[in-house]
Amino acid sequence: MENIDKDLRSVQEARNLARLGKVAANKIAEYSEEQINKILCSMVRVAEENAVSLAKMAVEETGFGNVESKTYKNHLASTLVYNAIKDMKTMGVIREDEVNKVIDIAEPVGLIMGIVPSTNPTSTAIFKAIIAIKSRNAIVFSPHPSALKCTMKAVELMNEAAVAAGAPENIISCIVTPTIEATNELMKCKEVAIIIATGGPGMVKAAYSAGKPALGVGAGNSPAYIERTANVPKAVSNIIASKTFDFGTICASEQSIIVEECNREEVMAEFRRQGGYFMSAEETEKVCTLLFKNGHTMNAKFVGRSPQVIAEAAGFCIPTGTKVLIGEQKGVGPGNPLSFEKLTTVLAFYTVKDWHEACDLSIALLQNGIGHTMSLHTEDRDMVMKFAKKPAARILVNTGGSQGGTGASTGLLPSFTLGCGTWGGSSVSENVGPLHLINIKRVAYGLKDCATLASSDPTFSYAEPSCSCGIEYSVGCCGSKPETENEKLLKLVNQLVEAMKGAN
Repeated sequence: MENIDKDLRSVQEARNLARLGKVAANKIAEYSEEQINKILCSMVRVAEENAVSLAKMAVEETGFGNVESKTYKNHLASTLVYNAIKDMKTMGVIREDEVNKVIDIAEPVGLIMGIVPSTNPTSTAIFKAIIAIKSRNAIVFSPHPSALKCTMKAVELMNEAAVAAGAPENIISCIVTPTIEATNELMKCKEVAIIIATGGPGMVKAAYSAGKPALGVGAGNSPAYIERTANVPKAVSNIIASKTFDFGTICASEQSIIVEECNREEVMAEFRRQGGYFMSAEETEKVCTLLFKNGHTMNAKFVGRSPQVIAEAAGFCIPTGTKVLIGEQKGVGPGNPLSFEKLTTVLAFYTVKDWHEACDLSIALLQNGIGHTMSLHTEDRDMVMKFAKKPAARILVNTGGSQGGTGASTGLLPSFTLGCGTWGGSSVSENVGPLHLINIKRVAYGLKDCATLASSDPTFSYAEPSCSCGIEYSVGCCGSKPETENEKLLKLVNQLVEAMKGAN
């Protein structure tokens, strides 16, 4: 009975939040660019002031990742995102084509629903709140139950900062009684205009099934190919920096390493030098037993954990200073568990003969995280273009997957919602930002006279060709159909050829 009451309360709460959020959305839609920027600056300032405390809350509540990385995530979600979007045109006239006389005008979508994952609970909330406000929208969050407190705190801080700077009340809100029923109700509320879903495949699928626009992202299973021309020390350094960042909880982080026979020993030696531990076959099997349950579903107990925690739980010792655990695999699929996504400090390791085999293997690995991200380490631009054809929305070159995919170390838009395109069943293939949260109206002036369009083209005619006798070509005429221009030209050529033969 208590659970039923909780479910009913949570559903009513979702409805109330949607109604209040819609009121706020209608008000902020009338704000000026100056007002919006003032609100954003207040939100960024508060996010930075609380970056460390929010990171600590997230680690304590979920057990995922580490405080240092989560602090940087909060910085990325606030300051770096703001710097990237502050000059972005998201209201009024955003483009005018004077030649074709078309004017693009941006309008807010209204109330947004944001789904927050447990792996990035505070940074995702900060990020989505900022891009929602930048596009003059309100947002209501559905937090993951295992990260409720820290997500609620982040949302509370963002709302207070926004309202203090002049935003309407309830502009940023959050479900405080998270249940599946509440999330489903919020998805279907008529007040919600669009859903931004960041989370597990089931949640993303539910968002796309809610009967309204949704921006969802799929799972990642990023392979990293260290090609024979690569700077091996730098490649290994980038991969380890990425995989240890928040202990591998970013979906764009590397999941598998691919090397060639010609650089295999060099790469393995460099990994060992920089803190990589190559597990034996027996140790790899023990780790796989820990990491996965029901096939290749990741065990939440070992998401975002250090290699020390994983090795200890598996019952073997690793050297002091170990940063990542590495297990060799021979193929892709159920018989090779490490070929699947591992949001923790464990990597699969593959050896191939050449880039052709690396290409085939990359595609096979990407089928388990299709459309997300692939990393390539090479000094050969032609090789980059070969791998640019792979089914991934982000082809990262000579950088770490976590930092590169989220835009921290690349020119990509800083984001915590990374689209996978139609390859991964996503409606977007780029990093999601404010421009995904606006409607664009187009004002189009007439360029041609509508009344004369059908007759204005001199090559277009309804009339049948006339016979050489002057009568419309038909059964009743003399029957000599006029020659086309091509037929006349062909006859002239034949005449010239015959004349040349006679001359010889």
